[in-house]
Amino acid sequence: MFPAHQYHFRGDDVSGDAGPIIPSMKPRNRRTFLRDLAAGAAGGVLAAAPTTARASTAVSQDRVAGANRRVRVALIGCGGQGGGDLRNALRLGAQVVALCDVDDEQVAKTAQRFDKEFNQKPELTTRDFRRVLERSDVDAVIVGTPDHWHALPTVLACQAGKDVYVEKPLALTIGEGRVMVNAARRHNRVVQMGTQQRSSTHFRDAVEFVKSGALGKIRVVKTWAYQDWMGNIARVPDSEPASTVDYDMWLGPAPKRPFNKNRFHFNFRWYYDYSGGLMTDWGAHMIDIANWAMGVTAPKSATSVGGKFGFPDDAEETPDTQQALWEYDGYSMIWEHATAIGQGPYMRDHGVAFHGNNGVLVVDRGGWEVLPETETKDGKKRYRMTGEPRRGSSGDMGQAHMKDFLDALDTRKRTASDVEIGHNSMIACHLANIAFRTGRVVHWDAAREQITGDAEAQKLVLKPYRAPWVLPTIAVPTSAAG
Repeated sequence: MFPAHQYHFRGDDVSGDAGPIIPSMKPRNRRTFLRDLAAGAAGGVLAAAPTTARASTAVSQDRVAGANRRVRVALIGCGGQGGGDLRNALRLGAQVVALCDVDDEQVAKTAQRFDKEFNQKPELTTRDFRRVLERSDVDAVIVGTPDHWHALPTVLACQAGKDVYVEKPLALTIGEGRVMVNAARRHNRVVQMGTQQRSSTHFRDAVEFVKSGALGKIRVVKTWAYQDWMGNIARVPDSEPASTVDYDMWLGPAPKRPFNKNRFHFNFRWYYDYSGGLMTDWGAHMIDIANWAMGVTAPKSATSVGGKFGFPDDAEETPDTQQALWEYDGYSMIWEHATAIGQGPYMRDHGVAFHGNNGVLVVDRGGWEVLPETETKDGKKRYRMTGEPRRGSSGDMGQAHMKDFLDALDTRKRTASDVEIGHNSMIACHLANIAFRTGRVVHWDAAREQITGDAEAQKLVLKPYRAPWVLPTIAVPTSAAG
């Protein structure tokens, strides 16, 4: 069961060329799709200048044929991550119907690349994601936008009867995440978060080892990301956006600000209006594995310290150095990140370590291992358990994760990173950032999904939308919950 919270911020209806916000629609019938893997080549990013919005009523031949129908997808957000997700879908036999991005150049590059590598051309290219959701020939959408644009396209896609693959972190705030879960449940949609480690064999094996109890009582879980490739981002003055960019649409529900190239495209990650820094960018991955292995959904409390210690005068807003500490029943969890240095715990630049009485399991994207603890008896040291030498990774976890999503469009089963799993994994990340920004310990009521005893911190659980954008109110019937 999960709480049927009703989050809502009132705004005017969207009017004019953009069109109205799409109302709730009944979910469409289930669609099957081509199961056989396509021997596709590597893909890229998205398609040409915006076209006039229209609702397509066309039904292509392969949708009528029956046995060999293909899932038809649209990409919203044509950057590198979204393009990679679409590439994986096309490799698995999907058909691209539409490409959407507020930057025409991003769309053009992506369209050209996929035309060359997959011989596929979208029927629609647009700056407005609502034009994509109007189409009856779109079965699923991939949301690869900046984080502040994850929630609304996902929720409206669910209302329009589309299934959704949405990149991590699930949402900009905890409150948005809950609305996304409610939308998926109410409209019976498949919603997968792009935490591809959930579809990795070696991460699954490591999690099963932790759950086996061989490590003994686990007292501490460590999670971290040290990013030595990240350095100083020099300050630049505000400027006018390129004529090929709809900047107001890019801002969307975020506060109105002058255009600055440091906030645009990849570097949006380092500003709280649009993201949560490395705490949510990499924490989404590492903390998800910790939650998975420990069988938890949310901490009881969070505190965090850090700052801009490496580059105090650069353009980034989020801290280049940060530590967080969460309280759980029976153990604690630690996060740490730093930019421009790469020697994290266990000499690894990212990972999760489970510290038990008998030993420590360390896992990252390269593999996992178990380091035994020792004890002294009768003046002699002995190992408490047999260690496990490092076992490497194998396969393409990104493509496996997309296959898990595409398979679920047919089976209607919950995916490896179902929207509620994603929501729960992001709660710790968001609470750590709230603790950091307020400078206080925050206490979490998991049943009500609220911060207790701190009205100022609670305001950051769901931030208001800039008009005219509105996050719908969605309550879930008891029969749909769980």
